[in-house]
Amino acid sequence: MKRGAVEVVVRPLYSLCMTCQTTRNLLGLVLGGLLATNPVQAQKERTGVILYKDRVAAAFDTVPCVKNVLKANPLLFFRGEIPIYYERAITHRLSLEAGIGVTLRNYLALSFTGDDADDFGAGTEIIPRLSFNAGFRYYFADDIEPQGAYGQISFAHLNYTKDIRTKGPTGEFSDVTLRDDRTYNDVRLLFGYQMLSINSNWLFDVYCGPAFRDRFNVKVEEHLDLSGEQPKWAYNVKESKDQTVAFFLGVKVGLGF
Repeated sequence: MKRGAVEVVVRPLYSLCMTCQTTRNLLGLVLGGLLATNPVQAQKERTGVILYKDRVAAAFDTVPCVKNVLKANPLLFFRGEIPIYYERAITHRLSLEAGIGVTLRNYLALSFTGDDADDFGAGTEIIPRLSFNAGFRYYFADDIEPQGAYGQISFAHLNYTKDIRTKGPTGEFSDVTLRDDRTYNDVRLLFGYQMLSINSNWLFDVYCGPAFRDRFNVKVEEHLDLSGEQPKWAYNVKESKDQTVAFFLGVKVGLGF
């Protein structure tokens, strides 16, 4: 009887142990599956946070979010350039700005940068030339729109060309022309602040900074020669190539979309 009783007690205990082991195996499989899917879930949550930030900012904005900007620089007209700029936001801090324009008559005499004013009136034909520039802009503040303080490095190409008709002894213009040509290649380091309007997508962009300028000039110099028996107009054509430092200060007006 005792032996049979012992057998009756041992069998249930063995069966219970087998059940516990099976349960542990199932729990291990479930936990392993959760750990395997956890990185994917975490990645989805991080992506959702970035998108949620944009949605919240857009919800409190009364105008469409700006990622593209068209700008003009009216003050450059006095330096003989009429450009149009396009800025595209790449990230919340980095954007690309490119511009194309046309060069005409230069009204400012900034000899230290090589910008000589066009002091010829009648008999001078201004030849329009294309100008272009491109650069990267880094905003110091994190914003979903391209605004705030920034630093920018860019390359610019300018070419000013005019044909000058020579004068005869009595001052009348002849059919002979001389080509005056100024070519500038700049590497510019600019700092500024771009500000979007609160209730519209208009903006102002104020900037300043130095530039390293490589210039190639073909200058036509005119003077009255009094050494002969009869006064006459004389002309010298001088070529020069050098480098200098230029300085820029201006404001752009633009519209974002």
